[in-house]
Amino acid sequence: MNSIDQIQDKFEHYLQGMDYSRRPDALYAPIRYVLSLGGKRIRPTLLIAAYNMYADDIENVFKVAAGMETFHNFTLLHDDLMDKADIRRGHATVHKKWNENTAILSGDGMLVLAFRFLSESGSGYTPKILKIANETFTGIMEGQQYDMEFETRHDVTEAEYIEMIRLKTSVLLAACAQMGAVLGGATDRDSALMYDFGEKVGLAFQLQDDLLDVYGDPAVFGKKIGGDILCNKKTYLYINTYRLASPSQREELDRWAVYDGVDPDSKIAGVRAIYDAVGVKELSENLISSLFDEGLGRLEEVSLPESRKKVIRDYAKSLMNRNI
Repeated sequence: MNSIDQIQDKFEHYLQGMDYSRRPDALYAPIRYVLSLGGKRIRPTLLIAAYNMYADDIENVFKVAAGMETFHNFTLLHDDLMDKADIRRGHATVHKKWNENTAILSGDGMLVLAFRFLSESGSGYTPKILKIANETFTGIMEGQQYDMEFETRHDVTEAEYIEMIRLKTSVLLAACAQMGAVLGGATDRDSALMYDFGEKVGLAFQLQDDLLDVYGDPAVFGKKIGGDILCNKKTYLYINTYRLASPSQREELDRWAVYDGVDPDSKIAGVRAIYDAVGVKELSENLISSLFDEGLGRLEEVSLPESRKKVIRDYAKSLMNRNI
């Protein structure tokens, strides 16, 4: 079996060697730029590691892994545009480096490329892979729409929020884990368990991402903190803070939500102070831990020797040790 470092090194070499030399170059330059910015490559790593539980010839799934990574970066490109984010992974976002129209069109190009890579898997599992991808990508678009709608709603429930992040974030991790298992020849039961594993870990990961957006170190997080607060996103932190807040604290949250032209740092600090006062950080950390343990439980049920599951288990654990 390969270590995570070996998987990531081999895949990164493959990804950076892919040919985007078609014209017009103005369409493909932003795609090359986005995919050159690095990142943790969590989704392709998860896919390859899941495959590696069953088979050792990991290069056979690199094109599928590239398809999922390309799709993920497409969502980030458009997400940054919708959120008006200036920085991604410490670099200017595409709409800032070029312009908004370029970001839209190059993002669309990445979506098409993702499907092309997935359809060229070269295995008898391609129809199943495309079926998983179609359902996953549809869910992600639905999750993004919910996310936008929640910005102007004041009655978003915790259950609604969890479903939104399941669609927007978790299903992609789940699909990668399942695709890797499917391509490795796993049984239907095992591939379903791998999906559940990825979904639970994905929920925990996104909830921690929300936590990092408020309490993280920008140098580690790779972007400015407080974006969710500035965009009035109804995160788990916000929803439960509003639920636990006193009447005066709720009034203050409402005021921050409608202030126009306010200094961004003041808004972030003001909302965060209320988060601190009600203790929502600890509440979030407890849920993250519970969901992550559920995910590991699904992995334990997969019908493989423990030695074949150790790499992906340890990798999942490493994802949750990001600095806050």
